[in-house]
Amino acid sequence: MNAEPDIASMTRGLPESAVPEWCAPMLAVLTDARFSDPDWLFERKLDGERVLVFRDGDRLRLMTRNRNDVTDTWPELAEALAGQPARSFVADGEVVAFDGDVSSFARLQGRMQVSDPERARASGIAVYLYLFDLLHLDGHDLTGEPLRRRKSLLKRAFCFEDPLRYTQHRNGAGESYYEQACEKGWEGVIAKEAEAAYIHGRSRKWLKFKCANGQELVIGGFTRPEGERKGFGALLVGYYEDGALRYAGKVGTGFDEEFLSAFRERLDSRRRESSPFAGQVDEEALWVKPDLVAEIGFTEWTSAGKLRHPRFIGLRRDKPAEDVTREVAGA
Repeated sequence: MNAEPDIASMTRGLPESAVPEWCAPMLAVLTDARFSDPDWLFERKLDGERVLVFRDGDRLRLMTRNRNDVTDTWPELAEALAGQPARSFVADGEVVAFDGDVSSFARLQGRMQVSDPERARASGIAVYLYLFDLLHLDGHDLTGEPLRRRKSLLKRAFCFEDPLRYTQHRNGAGESYYEQACEKGWEGVIAKEAEAAYIHGRSRKWLKFKCANGQELVIGGFTRPEGERKGFGALLVGYYEDGALRYAGKVGTGFDEEFLSAFRERLDSRRRESSPFAGQVDEEALWVKPDLVAEIGFTEWTSAGKLRHPRFIGLRRDKPAEDVTREVAGA
């Protein structure tokens, strides 16, 4: 383990502030315009669950971006964070599980559905927390500091040993890093302006270079199973536009038998009589309250605004359903 850092000297002269009860995370904008620039940093895009870590003395919380406390789901991460020399901080990161060398949201599902710490530890699914930003340290607000300095403070203030990992970055070489990411089967790359402050919300100071298409979509209904299929046939999904839930198609692949049976119970508990989608949906479906969000992979959007070759990847609990919109490059 590294020598204990001198946090007092690291934070000298920075604005003083109490640990906030909550602060919204900074979010990236999707773009197809990959680039290289010495004034930007480029990080590996991980396929996991975004969390903000709040520590104020003995009180430690891991919170999703929609303010769910998931500390009990990740007890080994909470333990590692509680052992850090800094007694107060707010850090930003991503919880991941791996399938080989590739982060796997599907594998992470086996842990995300567990809220009992003992069951979580006994799951056999190893998880890691990749920290990539530091918003608050030892009674000081860092959000106005340049990203490059925040990352430097993060690296120096924390003792990084598994399951805590520091998110490495490349300077300037965004295009070559993106090509490498896609060759390795990664999700993609996040480009970040090196001198940018931390903005609580979506900002073009952070950009996403994705290797494959995929995004969160809201579940609004399902079809009955046919033949020997159990649970349900397909999920009907959509996104919000101008306050209305727009239908994006149905997803019938990517489920295992255990999920098909177990998830049918959750769907039935959310049944409603009418379609939550705006406009006519030409499917014989059973409708549900649109409060569940799924991660869906697909090849492309059709000209009619539907998904082509969609596949289910997993359920998300880190984004409110009403915040799900169609992700468009440059928007």
